[in-house]
Amino acid sequence: MNRRIPESRGSSAGTWGAPLAPPPRRSYPKRVLPVALSLSTGEVILIVFLVAIPISLLTFVLGAGNALKQIGKGQFAVEYDSDLPQRLSDSSSAGSGEAREAEIRQMLEAKAYRQRARGEAPLDVEAELGKLLDDRQVASPGVDRGLVEEVRQLVVARNERRLRQGKEPLEVDKEVQRQLRELENLGQ
Repeated sequence: MNRRIPESRGSSAGTWGAPLAPPPRRSYPKRVLPVALSLSTGEVILIVFLVAIPISLLTFVLGAGNALKQIGKGQFAVEYDSDLPQRLSDSSSAGSGEAREAEIRQMLEAKAYRQRARGEAPLDVEAELGKLLDDRQVASPGVDRGLVEEVRQLVVARNERRLRQGKEPLEVDKEVQRQLRELENLGQ
């Protein structure tokens, strides 16, 4: 009976024939090991990315969203027209025509003085004052003279069209004043 002793293959024996100790086992947590070994680098990056997006959005909405609402606000910010201070005016001269006339006269006298200092022919203050006050009475305060002239041209053109149609023409000055009143009430 020839029994043969099997030869050992591999590295179970050392160089002198002594058996080697098995490699030490690494201790991984049992729950993490299967998942950690099965994920690739790309999957890990994708998971981190998908977890970071909702967290960052939540942080932005709760924290930075309020900061965005504060942009443009502050001590000197104006958000609405109602926040603006009402028009500044001197209460004593607000309704007084004489005070307005005195202020216009002062401006005209200053203009005449500057013209005289430059060597030009000075402005006739009284004539210019009369012309400015007459222009003010024709147009109501706050109405642009260019607008009045444009409305007047429209009324004249309308009158010409009415005459061609055989209708009575409108009185130009009254129609201009009516149109200007309508234009003033448009924004309200």
